[in-house]
Amino acid sequence: MLLLTVSASVTDQITEAFRDPAILAGIPLALLGAIFMSFGAQYQYRGVQKVEKVTGRSGGNGLDRNHLLNLLRRPSWLAGTIMLGLAIVCQLAALSVAPLIVVQPLGAVSLVITTLLNARISGHRPTRQSIRSIVAAVGGIFIFVTIAAFFATERPVTQAQLLIILGLLAVTIVIFAVLWLVFRKHGLALFYIVASGVLYGFVATLAKVVLSRIRDQNFDWLTLLCVVALLAAVAVGAYFVQTAYSLGPPDLVIAGLTVIDPIVAVVIGLVVLQEAETAPLWAFIGFGVAGALAVYGVISLARNHPQVISDSLELPFTRGSASDDSSSDGPKSSS
Repeated sequence: MLLLTVSASVTDQITEAFRDPAILAGIPLALLGAIFMSFGAQYQYRGVQKVEKVTGRSGGNGLDRNHLLNLLRRPSWLAGTIMLGLAIVCQLAALSVAPLIVVQPLGAVSLVITTLLNARISGHRPTRQSIRSIVAAVGGIFIFVTIAAFFATERPVTQAQLLIILGLLAVTIVIFAVLWLVFRKHGLALFYIVASGVLYGFVATLAKVVLSRIRDQNFDWLTLLCVVALLAAVAVGAYFVQTAYSLGPPDLVIAGLTVIDPIVAVVIGLVVLQEAETAPLWAFIGFGVAGALAVYGVISLARNHPQVISDSLELPFTRGSASDDSSSDGPKSSS
């Protein structure tokens, strides 16, 4: 009986949402943003790889000043940056005319497109394991955001709530800075992907707040502080993304961004902004299950991505009897 009631409620809300003609503009805008994000990621990844070849140094331990200056000279990286900028514009435009339930799941399309693009360019065809990982990531985020869209209610953000968000962002940046100092020499792609996804989740939240305050003509000192914090999060997140490109394929990076980013934004809405006070217990259980499924998909893809596996097999390790032969040849040659 409860399932029938929930199903009827969901159906009514979908029907109500699609009665608005603006949805017809929001859907293609969201899809266009996903396409721009896919190609932008591919071009930026290509630019990072070329810079590493030119400089002769890997950016796996963190991109240095020389890497960043060379990126600004790479046409492919600049083209990718422009495309990612267009993706953001399309996403914001779509959200301004269409509800979250329609726009946010469509962003996961970029993961599918990027996977197909990277497979064609790199020659690493997706395996069954990597496909299952992608399905888990996309399916988990679709379920997560859909539940949030049906039970979340938008409310004006109070100054106290906004200060909490800014405080959490400051603490998050400090934590990731410390972890970066610890893990930078280990070259963990998953760390940079998770870090950038979390920061961009804060960016999405702050962007929404700033746009609403500008619309309400409430541009005060706190709004200006939000803009500064937003730009700082974008800068640190972008640095982590570019470093991730030096450690892993672009579709793996996009997987982290399209999964972790919306989860963080929704969690902030649920916990800090209290946008789901009326949600039943099963909805929060659904959040946990769907979020765990999506995160599992990203972690599984990081382990089973065909390009990651191929690159690891090409590392110059000394294996098997080769090491024994070399060690035994030493004394023989010296005698």
